[in-house]
Amino acid sequence: MKKIGLRLIVLLVFVLSSFSVSGEEKKTITIKGSDTMVILVQKWTETFPDKSVQFQVTGGGSGTGIAALINGTTDICSASRPLKPQEIQQLKEKYKSNGVEIKVAIDGISLYVNKKNPLAKLSVEEIRKIFTGKITNWKEVGGEDHKIVLYSRENNSGTYEYFKEHVLEKQDFDPSAQHMVGTAALVNAISKDKWGIGYGGAAYASGVKDLAVSADANSKAELPTEANILTNKYPISRYLYFYLRETPKDQTKKFIDWVIGKDGQKVVKDVGYFPLKKK
Repeated sequence: MKKIGLRLIVLLVFVLSSFSVSGEEKKTITIKGSDTMVILVQKWTETFPDKSVQFQVTGGGSGTGIAALINGTTDICSASRPLKPQEIQQLKEKYKSNGVEIKVAIDGISLYVNKKNPLAKLSVEEIRKIFTGKITNWKEVGGEDHKIVLYSRENNSGTYEYFKEHVLEKQDFDPSAQHMVGTAALVNAISKDKWGIGYGGAAYASGVKDLAVSADANSKAELPTEANILTNKYPISRYLYFYLRETPKDQTKKFIDWVIGKDGQKVVKDVGYFPLKKK
């Protein structure tokens, strides 16, 4: 009897947790996708003032989130890259919708090196040659005489795809590159490896050093600061997105309106990303 009573209490607590103080059933919004955006999305959901809404936030990569959106297993996909034509086609075939794209923040892609690495800057061309294996020693770009150790995101990452398309110009990564699960793991590896280099969201640059980056050999190298990114002086930046199957309604719309509004964009800045440009 005691075991049955305990089970009933647990069940009652679970049921009550799904209701707000007013007795109305809580709305659950699922958000899945970009590992780059996980810390930002979690902060948004924690800060969102409407406590009648509960959230389930998971990462796994932009590709994973987009697949979940197409499969109908997430309400919102967070993505650090735009949808591909074939993904839009899948949405259209399944839901008769091209999907809804909402820009929610701006991110600068940092080039991380170890704090003990004396190098201060690279051009986009040098970065391309490093990650495609054409430059293999730090001395070739003005650093110390030691082999470069490459760290990359895995191929289901929107950051990986953006970097490959816009920085590597669709060339393959050198086979020696170590593909890390999540930006936090990549940053942690570089913080312990004097000769390592990697890339990822600007908000993750803790315990490592950002390199200044120039668009070409004749341009000034700039750090990924808010001012440089919003004025396009820093050459590697992108939007971060929410994707939905249809136009948001009710509490989902209320949440997204809050995210792109003044308070939500303040959270963007607090976390270390960059707010949307004012129109």
